[in-house]
Amino acid sequence: MALRFDVLIIGSGLAGQSAALRLAATRKVALISKRALEDSASSWAQGGIAAVLDSQDSIEAHIRDTLTAGAYLNDPKATRFVVENGRRAIDWLIEQGVPFTRDQSGYHLTREGGHSTRRVIHVADATGLAVQDTLTRKVRHHPNITVLEQHIAIDLITGEKLGLPEKRCFGAYALDNASGEVVTIAAPHTLIATGGAGKVYLYTTNPDTSTGDGIAMAWRAGCRVANMEFIQFHPTCLYHPQAKSFLISEAVRGEGGILRLPDGTRFMPAHDPRAELAPRDVVARAIDFEMKKRGLDCVYLDISHKPAEFLNEHFPNILARCLELGIDITREPIPVVPAAHYTCGGIVVDQRARTDLAGLYAAGEASCSGLHGANRLASNSLLECVVYAEAAVVDILAQEERAMPSLPPWDASRVTDPDEEIVIAHNWEELRRFMWDYVGIVRTTKRLQRAQHRIRLLMREINEFYSNFRVSHDLIELRNLVVTADLIVRCALQRHESRGLHFSRDYPEMLPRAKNTLLRRAARRASAGTRAKP
Repeated sequence: MALRFDVLIIGSGLAGQSAALRLAATRKVALISKRALEDSASSWAQGGIAAVLDSQDSIEAHIRDTLTAGAYLNDPKATRFVVENGRRAIDWLIEQGVPFTRDQSGYHLTREGGHSTRRVIHVADATGLAVQDTLTRKVRHHPNITVLEQHIAIDLITGEKLGLPEKRCFGAYALDNASGEVVTIAAPHTLIATGGAGKVYLYTTNPDTSTGDGIAMAWRAGCRVANMEFIQFHPTCLYHPQAKSFLISEAVRGEGGILRLPDGTRFMPAHDPRAELAPRDVVARAIDFEMKKRGLDCVYLDISHKPAEFLNEHFPNILARCLELGIDITREPIPVVPAAHYTCGGIVVDQRARTDLAGLYAAGEASCSGLHGANRLASNSLLECVVYAEAAVVDILAQEERAMPSLPPWDASRVTDPDEEIVIAHNWEELRRFMWDYVGIVRTTKRLQRAQHRIRLLMREINEFYSNFRVSHDLIELRNLVVTADLIVRCALQRHESRGLHFSRDYPEMLPRAKNTLLRRAARRASAGTRAKP
């Protein structure tokens, strides 16, 4: 089946949905969601959105905090661009109906690690869910937006694959999970908004959708990828066998939560003068250090000294979820461990969200805009989604209409049904486990080389499977995960220093000059009309 739209958006989180709503006034938009429309990392975001909204705050202070957290690897122009557009982004969300939490003086602002003041606007402790629900209702009912749920993009359709000299994206192939059919979606403009790659690790706060799909597809299409070594590990993921992906918001520490050892000893002041309010990379390494030094399964985040009424008002979802698991946070500390949380690198984009491929844009966690540098400042991620989605929309709307070439259908004539799908599950488990063991919070060159060796072996096996058997949802995700893992390790091996989220025992010092780790794919050509080869 072939479909044609003015704009194709791959991914249904905040970046994708906000772009769709802005475009739909004048364009026919297709929005692909590989599960339900509501299933995205954006909806899992608890803390809030950072923006300069208080008269006591300033643009310069927000920029300074962002650069400090990012270990000065940030692009100063991109950082200023996002911060200066912060209030406008929040105003747009308010116009859409997002019910941000209020107090006596207006909207309530909280403070999170790395911020020098209160500037995080939020909806209790479930900001992402509230924002997502608000936009989803509008997206579902907009006549110019076609929502393709249970569709997973396989690969971008490019001039290279069509045998054309033009370095351009013309849409994508996507698998309809319900029918098993591969759909050809043609569009002169495509926006990747697929989120990050947290599922490349064994323990993550991310939903199952975070498999690096957009990053891998853009890389295969010839786009540059940068700074993939900077994987943010959230310091406080709930440690419980029934809730391995439940995040304990940064705002808990922002509102006075204290990290303690099992005997009640507070340990963060010994690691950083900012204690619990240090940026996430500092706190995650401190927890990792204490756990390894003492052989601990977890540490504890204690907010029980705050009144129960305060906790119920500010953290109702965290309080309720912990109570379901037998943990009363008003009386006892919360067991927590670090977990993979955010991909700071990604597809290289400019300030109009353009990639290296004409007609292809990227926004949100899949992109590398330069905002986050070596470590994302808390609650800057949702802000980036809205700002860069709008930047992409402005550029798309400024483009003249162009003729589209005829796109060949997906060719499945030379493949068969898989004989041993258990191989996919085994490879998935192996990849995620050795990435956790060898490419985690603290790294060494030897560990990275071990990971790279195993990745190459897995790549050959997965690519052979992909070339010979019909595609499935799990196979597509596994193929993307192994590419993303390879990009992470390649970037990590190139960085001979410790900066931000990348800490190497072999190179513990930070170099005086901050440089991006930039990867380029060697050019190659695929024949027209054939299935995309690995």
